[in-house]
Amino acid sequence: MKHPGKTAIAALLLAGSLAAAGPPGPLEANWESLKAHYQYPEWFRDAKFGIFLHWGLYSVPAHGSEWYVRHMYDDPGTIQWHIAHFGPPDKFGYKDFIPMFTAANWNPAQWAGLFRRAGAKYVMLTAEHHDGFALWDSALTKWNAARMGPRRDLVGDLGKAVRAQGMRYGVSNHRVEHYSFIRPAAGLKTDLEDADCADFYSVAGRSPEAYAKFLADWVARNKELIDKYRPDTLYFDNGVNPRQLDPQKLEVAAYYYNRALEWKKQVSILTKDDAYLAGSIRDYEREQRGPVTMQENPWEVDDSVGHRWGYLTNDSYWRVGDIVWRLVENVSRNGNLLLNFGPRPDGTFDDTQTQLMLGIGAWLDVNGEAIYNTRPWTKFGEGTAIDNKPAYSGGDIRFTTDGDTLYAILMAWPGEKAVITSLGSGRNLKGRIGKVELLGHQGALGFTQDAQGLTVAMPAERPCEHAFALKVTGLKLRE
Repeated sequence: MKHPGKTAIAALLLAGSLAAAGPPGPLEANWESLKAHYQYPEWFRDAKFGIFLHWGLYSVPAHGSEWYVRHMYDDPGTIQWHIAHFGPPDKFGYKDFIPMFTAANWNPAQWAGLFRRAGAKYVMLTAEHHDGFALWDSALTKWNAARMGPRRDLVGDLGKAVRAQGMRYGVSNHRVEHYSFIRPAAGLKTDLEDADCADFYSVAGRSPEAYAKFLADWVARNKELIDKYRPDTLYFDNGVNPRQLDPQKLEVAAYYYNRALEWKKQVSILTKDDAYLAGSIRDYEREQRGPVTMQENPWEVDDSVGHRWGYLTNDSYWRVGDIVWRLVENVSRNGNLLLNFGPRPDGTFDDTQTQLMLGIGAWLDVNGEAIYNTRPWTKFGEGTAIDNKPAYSGGDIRFTTDGDTLYAILMAWPGEKAVITSLGSGRNLKGRIGKVELLGHQGALGFTQDAQGLTVAMPAERPCEHAFALKVTGLKLRE
């Protein structure tokens, strides 16, 4: 995101002068205070799997990507597609999608029930994307879903439904990128500077003062989200990465964590790269950006079941196995998987996305014991390293633990026997293996142990698809 070079510092100082005081509490708006007071939420360590939702005006054209608001004004191909389907952008601009974003068939209780059946422990809705349209009932902007389009508080209604199902609820705010996100092509006639929508697009009248007010408004919108919905997580996209935005980021963090102390809740900000030097869980976008080694602190990958994040009419999707493998890989390394789905503008999911949710839920019904509430072992696994298109063999195994119970998750069916070399005799293991079970299978399995490893006799029938969790008890893992 580009900022107004020479005037950036003045704008930031002005934004700070416009900021309101935060609630009383021990956290101050500086890195030292965050380092001293922040703690990773235990519920996040336990949850492992969450559902992310990109839902907004971009779901209406459902073309290209969720960046439609940028591309319809600057990309020749998208401009032509837009003209062919909706008309020229000076006659039908991005704002004109608002009446078409209806949520007419949306039932938040049904969504929440589906997410619970998918095995999610937390849900996060994109409360505002780069396009600047807020999905909550905001007193700070008229461009919100409670006043226009659906005429419902989408953030609030979903939060109530999700929490009623026993899941945690977070919000994602991408607004900080909005100020310079729309960059119209030279000579293109648009509606971007029309007086009735200039405050929506943030294109007209850019100046140090305008940027300062934008930043102050970003802080205020976050505080409004925090106070109205008490989110368990607050996620920021890459736009918050620059160090010059530290005063605003610190103000929001101190406000959020002091509020959470009042609520007696464990909460956390989620950010990428080094956006926050303290007080945040590290998030990685897409699987290839996640750690491939064991990590001391909890982390998360946010990834999408589709090629893009918002709903597209012609998108391609993962398979259930892809989700299972990514989840297991992350959890074995002390990470979570936040998996994105894109609803249609009427508030429904297409059948493929629904079946993917039910598919991962079915796998977790059998194997959730090896995922939820677990912690890493001394090593994440044996066999091949992480791969975006894995060709796993029966020798590829990932480990998780719960107390003194060790789970060895076989990434592929090994055939008649599974060999776990990390559990061979002479490996300095404490305790003695007393039982080996296969989750989803009745009864203990036969096994032998020698210097080559622990050899387990596998049953004839598989209890599930995609990955198979052996439960090993008798060792002393916590001594």
